[in-house]
Amino acid sequence: MEYKDYYKILELDKSATKEQIRKQYRKLARKYHPDVNPNDPEAERKFKEVNEANEVLSDDEKRAKYDRLGADWQRYEQAGAGRGAGGFDWSQYAQGGGGGFGGFEGQGGDPFGGADFSDFFSSMFGGMGGSQGGSARPRAGQDYQAELELTLEDAYQGGPRTLTVNDKKLRINIHPGVEDGQTIRLRDQGAPGRNGGPSGSLYITIRLRPDARYTRTGNDLTMDVPVSIYKALLGGEQIVETLSGPVKINIKPETQNGTRLRLRGKGFPVYRQEGQFGDLYLRLTLTLPQNLTDQEKDLFRQLAALRPE
Repeated sequence: MEYKDYYKILELDKSATKEQIRKQYRKLARKYHPDVNPNDPEAERKFKEVNEANEVLSDDEKRAKYDRLGADWQRYEQAGAGRGAGGFDWSQYAQGGGGGFGGFEGQGGDPFGGADFSDFFSSMFGGMGGSQGGSARPRAGQDYQAELELTLEDAYQGGPRTLTVNDKKLRINIHPGVEDGQTIRLRDQGAPGRNGGPSGSLYITIRLRPDARYTRTGNDLTMDVPVSIYKALLGGEQIVETLSGPVKINIKPETQNGTRLRLRGKGFPVYRQEGQFGDLYLRLTLTLPQNLTDQEKDLFRQLAALRPE
Protein backbone atom coordinates (compact mmCIF):
# COMPACT_ATOMS: atom_id res chain seq x y z
CA MET A 1 0.00 0.00 0.00
CA GLU A 2 1.55 3.28 -1.13
CA TYR A 3 1.85 6.03 1.47
CA LYS A 4 0.38 9.34 0.28
CA ASP A 5 2.43 12.42 1.13
CA TYR A 6 -0.38 14.97 1.11
CA TYR A 7 1.92 17.86 1.99
CA LYS A 8 4.11 17.07 -1.02
CA ILE A 9 1.07 16.77 -3.28
CA LEU A 10 -0.05 20.28 -2.28
CA GLU A 11 3.58 21.53 -2.42
CA LEU A 12 3.47 22.67 1.20
CA ASP A 13 5.49 22.30 4.39
CA LYS A 14 4.04 20.40 7.32
CA SER A 15 3.77 23.69 9.21
CA ALA A 16 1.34 25.12 6.63
CA THR A 17 -1.63 27.04 8.03
CA LYS A 18 -5.23 26.33 7.07
CA GLU A 19 -5.28 29.49 4.97
CA GLN A 20 -2.13 28.42 3.12
CA ILE A 21 -3.67 25.01 2.50
CA ARG A 22 -6.87 26.59 1.19
CA LYS A 23 -5.03 28.94 -1.19
CA GLN A 24 -2.69 26.26 -2.49
CA TYR A 25 -5.57 23.83 -3.01
CA ARG A 26 -7.49 26.42 -5.04
CA LYS A 27 -4.40 27.17 -7.13
CA LEU A 28 -3.63 23.52 -7.96
CA ALA A 29 -7.29 22.54 -8.42
CA ARG A 30 -7.63 25.29 -11.02
CA LYS A 31 -4.37 24.21 -12.69
CA TYR A 32 -5.36 20.54 -13.05
CA HIS A 33 -9.13 20.93 -13.41
CA PRO A 34 -10.58 18.66 -16.17
CA ASP A 35 -12.26 21.67 -17.79
CA VAL A 36 -8.84 23.27 -18.23
CA ASN A 37 -7.14 20.00 -19.28
CA PRO A 38 -9.66 18.03 -21.37
CA ASN A 39 -8.66 14.46 -22.27
CA ASP A 40 -5.51 14.65 -20.13
CA PRO A 41 -5.31 11.56 -17.87
CA GLU A 42 -2.24 12.84 -15.99
CA ALA A 43 -3.96 16.14 -15.13
CA GLU A 44 -7.04 14.20 -14.03
CA ARG A 45 -4.90 12.01 -11.77
CA LYS A 46 -3.25 15.06 -10.20
CA PHE A 47 -6.63 16.76 -9.79
CA LYS A 48 -7.89 13.76 -7.79
CA GLU A 49 -4.72 13.72 -5.69
CA VAL A 50 -5.07 17.42 -4.91
CA ASN A 51 -8.70 16.93 -3.87
CA GLU A 52 -7.76 14.00 -1.67
CA ALA A 53 -4.91 15.92 -0.02
CA ASN A 54 -7.20 18.87 0.66
CA GLU A 55 -9.87 16.56 2.08
CA VAL A 56 -7.38 15.44 4.73
CA LEU A 57 -5.29 18.52 5.46
CA SER A 58 -8.21 20.96 5.60
CA ASP A 59 -9.93 18.86 8.26
CA ASP A 60 -8.40 19.22 11.73
CA GLU A 61 -9.33 15.70 12.85
CA LYS A 62 -8.12 14.00 9.69
CA ARG A 63 -4.93 16.04 9.59
CA ALA A 64 -4.05 15.22 13.20
CA LYS A 65 -4.60 11.52 12.53
CA TYR A 66 -2.58 11.66 9.31
CA ASP A 67 0.30 13.47 11.05
CA ARG A 68 0.39 10.80 13.77
CA LEU A 69 0.58 8.08 11.14
CA GLY A 70 3.41 9.86 9.32
CA ALA A 71 5.68 9.48 12.31
CA ASP A 72 4.98 5.73 12.49
CA TRP A 73 4.86 4.92 8.78
CA GLN A 74 8.49 3.92 8.38
CA ARG A 75 8.20 1.52 11.32
CA TYR A 76 5.01 0.15 9.81
CA GLU A 77 6.70 -0.56 6.49
CA GLN A 78 9.57 -2.32 8.23
CA ALA A 79 7.23 -4.35 10.44
CA GLY A 80 4.60 -5.24 7.87
CA ALA A 81 0.83 -4.68 7.97
CA GLY A 82 -1.28 -5.95 10.81
CA ARG A 83 -1.47 -5.75 14.56
CA GLY A 84 1.49 -6.94 16.51
CA ALA A 85 4.00 -7.13 13.67
CA GLY A 86 7.14 -5.49 15.02
CA GLY A 87 5.05 -3.88 17.72
CA PHE A 88 3.12 -1.71 15.23
CA ASP A 89 -0.65 -1.55 15.71
CA TRP A 90 -2.24 -0.35 12.46
CA SER A 91 -5.76 -0.62 13.88
CA GLN A 92 -5.29 2.63 15.80
CA TYR A 93 -5.20 4.37 12.40
CA ALA A 94 -7.48 2.18 10.27
CA GLN A 95 -11.23 2.72 10.69
CA GLY A 96 -13.68 0.07 11.78
CA GLY A 97 -11.24 -1.90 13.90
CA GLY A 98 -9.97 -3.95 10.98
CA GLY A 99 -6.42 -5.26 10.89
CA GLY A 100 -4.63 -3.78 7.94
CA PHE A 101 -5.34 -1.91 4.75
CA GLY A 102 -8.07 -4.19 3.45
CA GLY A 103 -10.33 -3.77 6.46
CA PHE A 104 -13.14 -1.93 4.61
CA GLU A 105 -14.11 -4.31 1.88
CA GLY A 106 -17.71 -5.38 2.15
CA GLN A 107 -18.74 -2.58 4.56
CA GLY A 108 -21.02 -0.77 2.13
CA GLY A 109 -18.41 1.51 0.54
CA ASP A 110 -16.74 4.73 1.45
CA PRO A 111 -19.22 7.44 2.52
CA PHE A 112 -16.83 10.10 1.19
CA GLY A 113 -16.80 8.73 -2.35
CA GLY A 114 -14.09 6.08 -2.27
CA ALA A 115 -14.16 5.79 -6.05
CA ASP A 116 -12.50 9.21 -6.19
CA PHE A 117 -9.99 8.59 -3.40
CA SER A 118 -7.08 6.18 -3.06
CA ASP A 119 -7.05 2.93 -1.10
CA PHE A 120 -4.73 4.66 1.35
CA PHE A 121 -7.39 7.31 2.07
CA SER A 122 -10.21 4.76 2.28
CA SER A 123 -8.25 2.63 4.72
CA MET A 124 -7.59 5.56 7.04
CA PHE A 125 -10.77 7.56 6.73
CA GLY A 126 -13.34 5.47 4.89
CA GLY A 127 -15.29 4.69 8.02
CA MET A 128 -15.05 7.97 9.89
CA GLY A 129 -18.53 8.51 11.23
CA GLY A 130 -19.74 5.80 8.86
CA SER A 131 -21.52 2.48 9.22
CA GLN A 132 -19.80 1.47 12.43
CA GLY A 133 -19.98 4.79 14.20
CA GLY A 134 -23.62 5.78 13.85
CA SER A 135 -24.83 8.24 11.24
CA ALA A 136 -22.30 9.64 8.79
CA ARG A 137 -20.88 13.02 9.67
CA PRO A 138 -22.11 15.95 7.51
CA ARG A 139 -19.45 17.22 5.13
CA ALA A 140 -19.34 20.37 3.02
CA GLY A 141 -19.36 19.95 -0.74
CA GLN A 142 -16.35 20.58 -2.93
CA ASP A 143 -15.57 24.16 -3.99
CA TYR A 144 -15.67 25.04 -7.68
CA GLN A 145 -13.29 27.35 -9.56
CA ALA A 146 -14.15 29.57 -12.52
CA GLU A 147 -12.79 32.60 -14.36
CA LEU A 148 -14.61 35.65 -15.71
CA GLU A 149 -12.99 37.82 -18.36
CA LEU A 150 -13.85 41.54 -18.36
CA THR A 151 -12.79 44.61 -20.29
CA LEU A 152 -11.48 47.64 -18.41
CA GLU A 153 -14.80 49.37 -19.09
CA ASP A 154 -16.68 46.38 -17.64
CA ALA A 155 -14.62 46.58 -14.46
CA TYR A 156 -15.11 50.36 -14.32
CA GLN A 157 -18.88 50.24 -14.68
CA GLY A 158 -19.67 46.98 -12.88
CA GLY A 159 -23.11 45.49 -13.21
CA PRO A 160 -24.68 42.07 -13.87
CA ARG A 161 -22.81 39.37 -15.74
CA THR A 162 -23.71 35.80 -16.70
CA LEU A 163 -21.34 32.83 -16.73
CA THR A 164 -21.78 29.09 -17.04
CA VAL A 165 -20.23 26.72 -14.52
CA ASN A 166 -20.72 22.96 -14.85
CA ASP A 167 -23.57 23.51 -17.34
CA LYS A 168 -25.33 25.85 -14.89
CA LYS A 169 -25.93 29.48 -15.80
CA LEU A 170 -25.25 31.94 -13.00
CA ARG A 171 -26.03 35.66 -12.94
CA ILE A 172 -23.71 37.66 -10.71
CA ASN A 173 -23.29 41.35 -9.94
CA ILE A 174 -19.82 42.86 -10.39
CA HIS A 175 -19.02 45.82 -8.16
CA PRO A 176 -17.21 48.68 -9.93
CA GLY A 177 -13.47 48.77 -9.35
CA VAL A 178 -12.81 45.02 -9.38
CA GLU A 179 -9.15 44.17 -10.01
CA ASP A 180 -7.38 41.68 -12.25
CA GLY A 181 -6.80 38.44 -10.33
CA GLN A 182 -9.38 39.30 -7.67
CA THR A 183 -11.47 36.36 -6.47
CA ILE A 184 -15.18 36.58 -5.75
CA ARG A 185 -16.82 33.91 -3.60
CA LEU A 186 -20.37 32.71 -4.16
CA ARG A 187 -21.58 30.59 -1.26
CA ASP A 188 -23.59 27.42 -1.89
CA GLN A 189 -22.76 27.40 -5.62
CA GLY A 190 -20.24 24.56 -5.40
CA ALA A 191 -20.83 20.83 -5.22
CA PRO A 192 -23.68 19.57 -3.00
CA GLY A 193 -22.75 18.63 0.56
CA ARG A 194 -22.59 15.06 1.80
CA ASN A 195 -24.77 13.59 4.51
CA GLY A 196 -26.71 16.82 4.92
CA GLY A 197 -23.67 19.08 4.90
CA PRO A 198 -23.66 22.50 3.19
CA SER A 199 -22.86 22.95 -0.46
CA GLY A 200 -19.42 24.17 -1.42
CA SER A 201 -18.59 27.63 -2.72
CA LEU A 202 -17.82 28.92 -6.19
CA TYR A 203 -14.65 31.01 -6.45
CA ILE A 204 -14.61 33.27 -9.51
CA THR A 205 -11.26 34.79 -10.51
CA ILE A 206 -11.51 38.04 -12.46
CA ARG A 207 -9.31 38.42 -15.53
CA LEU A 208 -9.08 41.88 -17.10
CA ARG A 209 -8.15 42.17 -20.75
CA PRO A 210 -5.21 44.48 -21.48
CA ASP A 211 -6.31 47.95 -22.60
CA ALA A 212 -4.31 49.82 -25.23
CA ARG A 213 -5.28 53.24 -23.87
CA TYR A 214 -4.83 52.98 -20.12
CA THR A 215 -2.32 51.63 -17.65
CA ARG A 216 -3.87 50.84 -14.29
CA THR A 217 -1.96 51.11 -11.01
CA GLY A 218 -4.28 50.37 -8.12
CA ASN A 219 -7.11 52.85 -8.53
CA ASP A 220 -5.09 55.28 -10.67
CA LEU A 221 -4.97 55.34 -14.45
CA THR A 222 -2.35 56.68 -16.84
CA MET A 223 -2.91 57.47 -20.51
CA ASP A 224 -0.95 59.14 -23.31
CA VAL A 225 -2.48 62.24 -24.87
CA PRO A 226 -1.07 63.34 -28.25
CA VAL A 227 -0.64 67.12 -28.54
CA SER A 228 0.34 69.05 -31.68
CA ILE A 229 3.60 70.95 -31.57
CA TYR A 230 1.71 74.17 -32.23
CA LYS A 231 -0.58 73.74 -29.24
CA ALA A 232 2.36 72.73 -27.07
CA LEU A 233 4.21 75.90 -28.05
CA LEU A 234 1.33 78.36 -27.96
CA GLY A 235 -1.01 76.72 -25.46
CA GLY A 236 -4.71 76.03 -25.84
CA GLU A 237 -7.59 73.75 -24.93
CA GLN A 238 -8.03 70.08 -25.79
CA ILE A 239 -10.75 67.49 -25.26
CA VAL A 240 -9.69 64.21 -23.65
CA GLU A 241 -11.90 61.12 -23.65
CA THR A 242 -11.92 59.43 -20.23
CA LEU A 243 -13.83 56.40 -18.91
CA SER A 244 -16.31 58.80 -17.31
CA GLY A 245 -16.74 60.93 -20.42
CA PRO A 246 -15.01 63.80 -22.28
CA VAL A 247 -12.99 66.32 -20.25
CA LYS A 248 -11.58 69.67 -21.43
CA ILE A 249 -7.98 70.36 -20.38
CA ASN A 250 -5.88 73.49 -20.66
CA ILE A 251 -2.41 73.15 -22.12
CA LYS A 252 0.00 75.86 -21.06
CA PRO A 253 2.27 77.56 -23.59
CA GLU A 254 5.71 75.99 -24.04
CA THR A 255 4.55 72.63 -22.65
CA GLN A 256 7.36 70.06 -22.86
CA ASN A 257 7.05 66.57 -24.26
CA GLY A 258 6.22 64.03 -21.52
CA THR A 259 4.56 66.57 -19.23
CA ARG A 260 2.13 64.88 -16.81
CA LEU A 261 -1.21 66.31 -15.80
CA ARG A 262 -3.30 64.98 -12.93
CA LEU A 263 -7.09 64.82 -13.09
CA ARG A 264 -8.37 64.14 -9.59
CA GLY A 265 -11.22 61.68 -9.26
CA LYS A 266 -11.08 60.63 -12.93
CA GLY A 267 -9.36 57.31 -12.29
CA PHE A 268 -10.84 53.95 -11.34
CA PRO A 269 -13.64 53.54 -8.79
CA VAL A 270 -12.51 52.27 -5.39
CA TYR A 271 -13.93 48.77 -4.92
CA ARG A 272 -17.00 48.72 -2.65
CA GLN A 273 -16.50 52.38 -1.69
CA GLU A 274 -19.24 54.20 -3.53
CA GLY A 275 -18.37 57.66 -4.79
CA GLN A 276 -14.60 57.28 -4.34
CA PHE A 277 -12.26 57.24 -7.32
CA GLY A 278 -8.56 57.21 -8.04
CA ASP A 279 -6.85 59.80 -10.26
CA LEU A 280 -6.17 59.93 -13.99
CA TYR A 281 -2.67 60.93 -15.09
CA LEU A 282 -2.25 62.35 -18.58
CA ARG A 283 1.15 62.06 -20.24
CA LEU A 284 1.37 64.67 -23.01
CA THR A 285 3.23 63.43 -26.07
CA LEU A 286 4.09 65.91 -28.82
CA THR A 287 3.22 65.01 -32.40
CA LEU A 288 5.30 66.45 -35.23
CA PRO A 289 3.71 67.59 -38.50
CA GLN A 290 4.32 65.48 -41.57
CA ASN A 291 4.26 66.13 -45.34
CA LEU A 292 5.40 69.72 -44.88
CA THR A 293 4.90 72.13 -47.76
CA ASP A 294 7.76 74.25 -49.05
CA GLN A 295 6.28 77.27 -47.31
CA GLU A 296 6.05 75.45 -43.98
CA LYS A 297 9.63 74.27 -44.30
CA ASP A 298 10.74 77.81 -44.98
CA LEU A 299 8.91 79.08 -41.88
CA PHE A 300 10.57 76.43 -39.72
CA ARG A 301 13.96 77.42 -41.12
CA GLN A 302 13.25 81.00 -40.13
CA LEU A 303 12.34 79.84 -36.60
CA ALA A 304 15.50 77.77 -36.42
CA ALA A 305 17.55 80.77 -37.44
CA LEU A 306 16.03 82.79 -34.62
CA ARG A 307 17.01 80.06 -32.13
CA PRO A 308 20.49 78.91 -33.11
CA GLU A 309 21.80 75.92 -31.17
